[in-house]
Amino acid sequence: MSKQRILIKYGGNAMINPQLQQEIAAQIFKLQDAGFEVVMVHGGGPFINKALEKAAIKTQFVDGLRVTEAVAFAEIQKALIGEVNADLISLLNQNNLKAVGLSGKDARMVRAKKYQHKSSDGSLVDLGLVGEITDIDSTLINNLCQAGYIPVVACVADGADGISYNINADTFAGKLAAAVKADQLIVLTDVDGLFLNYPDPDSIIHELDEKAVQKHMGSTIQGGMIPKIQSCMLALKEGVQKAIILNGTKPEQIAGYVINHEKIGTTLTL
Repeated sequence: MSKQRILIKYGGNAMINPQLQQEIAAQIFKLQDAGFEVVMVHGGGPFINKALEKAAIKTQFVDGLRVTEAVAFAEIQKALIGEVNADLISLLNQNNLKAVGLSGKDARMVRAKKYQHKSSDGSLVDLGLVGEITDIDSTLINNLCQAGYIPVVACVADGADGISYNINADTFAGKLAAAVKADQLIVLTDVDGLFLNYPDPDSIIHELDEKAVQKHMGSTIQGGMIPKIQSCMLALKEGVQKAIILNGTKPEQIAGYVINHEKIGTTLTL
């Protein structure tokens, strides 16, 4: 029987707080120890903000998406691959894991094209070097997972024209989860899931299907939660069995959900 594969989208405070980083690494060790294959995808919002600030580059957002000029992209790529990815690899390897740092560029694994963003009034907005994925070759990830490695992927990719693009990490994670035939997609955020009345713990919506997502979109589901939920739905439609939003600031939730089947977070279904 082949092993179950889990793709974890790593983000939020769990990326910044050293204590949480260690705990996440320990959770991933538990998953691998229990026989799961693990793939990680990370963004790096706070690190990118710091890098751009240091380089005196102003950041502009349109509908929650970062406008990325060429000069900003150079800094973003350095922060994502040279800092976040490299540090994450060191951290995981210190915790008895065999992690391998990658980006969508490696072995032409992820191909992208310029993303055309439509604003709410229907007009097209130029976001600069922001890309959308056109196709994914899962060979490299499959080989690494089967050999017991943990691929850790940064969300940049090249276009057929050789231009590099920055890609939304939630969207990247959903697409990659489908391409590598992950059984589960786990999206880590800074909250316990989707709340009907935040922060009332009794109002967590534990299960959401496509109909409910449409009903809540723009009201209960807003801001940074929109791309997270959308990427989960996309992954499910493309064959991922289960997608869940968990609290990365409570790392024990990862093994709690996967291994002990605790009823936590917000699970999405079709």
